[in-house]
Amino acid sequence: MFDNLKNMASMMGQAKEMRARMEQIKSELERKTITADAGAGAVTVTMNGKFEVVDIQLDPVMITTLAGEGANADKQMIQDLIVAACRGAHAKAQAMVEEEMKQLTGGLDIPGLDQMFK
Repeated sequence: MFDNLKNMASMMGQAKEMRARMEQIKSELERKTITADAGAGAVTVTMNGKFEVVDIQLDPVMITTLAGEGANADKQMIQDLIVAACRGAHAKAQAMVEEEMKQLTGGLDIPGLDQMFK
């Protein structure tokens, strides 16, 4: 009976340590950023590990080079490039979060754990 209590106390301690480590990782991921671009660098998006867009840069020379005829074509192209760069940044941020999760869990795949970082 006492062995069971010791095991339970040990598990509770490990859970507390894991929770503290998760909070630390959340804080680190908020500070870590990744960058993705679209249109050969015409649009660059920077996102943090909390999947927040923290910066968008537009390269006017590249946008002018890639732009089609008229203002509507320019607007649509820029919008499409921003969406593409955001998707690329999101994919990179997701990979960064998954890597942090692997380190936290020692490589174990715990379903839903990555959702705690969103």
